Amino acid sequence: MISWHCRHAVCSGLSKREASLSPPAHLCHPSLARIPLRRMKSLRHRLEEQGLLEASPNMLPSRVGSKFFSGLTSGVTTEPLENIMDAEYIGAISIGTPPQQFLVLFDTGSSDLWVPSVDCSSPACVGHERFDPRLSATHRATGQPVSIQYGTGSMSGVLAYDTVHVSPAPVNNQAISLSKKEPGSFLTHHAFDGILGLAFPSIASSGAVPVFDNMMSQGLLAEDLFSIYLSSRTGSFVMLGGMDSSCFSGRLRWIPLSAETYWQIAVDRIIMRGRVVACPRGCQAVVDSGTMLLAGPPRDIATIQHHIGASEYPSSQDLVLLPGGFESITISSEFWILGQVFLRQYYSVFDRAHRRVGMSLS
Repeated sequence: MISWHCRHAVCSGLSKREASLSPPAHLCHPSLARIPLRRMKSLRHRLEEQGLLEASPNMLPSRVGSKFFSGLTSGVTTEPLENIMDAEYIGAISIGTPPQQFLVLFDTGSSDLWVPSVDCSSPACVGHERFDPRLSATHRATGQPVSIQYGTGSMSGVLAYDTVHVSPAPVNNQAISLSKKEPGSFLTHHAFDGILGLAFPSIASSGAVPVFDNMMSQGLLAEDLFSIYLSSRTGSFVMLGGMDSSCFSGRLRWIPLSAETYWQIAVDRIIMRGRVVACPRGCQAVVDSGTMLLAGPPRDIATIQHHIGASEYPSSQDLVLLPGGFESITISSEFWILGQVFLRQYYSVFDRAHRRVGMSLS
């Protein structure tokens, strides 16, 4: 962990080196810290080296719909994120005393925090950092079993409590799921070790309090909100407890939540080439930083526009480097998932205090 020296702003056209090492000047504070990016090979390069890149769409199946329908201190922390295969953003946290570091996917579409355990022998665990509870003086085991299902993979293990560092101040007595099994090949090839969920407590598989909720209750945040900036290049971050106005143009447009489970909002209609192609009477959508693609009912999608309230939010599959930026999901009602293809175009603010999402072109 390094401390920032107040001089430059990340989103103000700096060199890559300056942007990765310098904070927004208007957010400087003696206790503000930023966990630096860890340079590593991208998922694209890892698969390419193993001769698996062409087979990756079949080898790494995506069923993003099942993620949502399985059951139907300054107080500001900036967490740099890394773009993996242009469709995965990860950052570093640490767990335990002394701290053990992990790379996690910050996911607004789930609520649990989990990392691999030393007791996990699945191939996906062996190739990643694994938490050893015997090395942590603050660890508290429960023996409670936990199982988490995602759209593209799953894990099962046990629930425990320990100290988590995602900011200069520790999050004490935080619930952590420690995986003992990670079946399949999906998690094997990704750079992240685990997932940190940023959705609401009501969907936590473990029934425990999520990290962000504990940060709110322990008074670690200047504001009860977080913001996400995703870039196809460098400088991506998640900021817990604040936002960086230098990273977006114009004003934020606020959208009220329609449910406090995922970050779910109402969509008025969806337009393609000037014609309404979906949601003619309105539908629901989830803003999900943990899903790579834009997903919805089967469509012949090119460039679409989501009308949310009085505002237009365009999204084009051309912005994703994976084969196709849209995935169809089959469910009983019209429902959309606004993943990283969508979020890369907007600075997004997730406001727990006022139950709303704010967006502005980045």
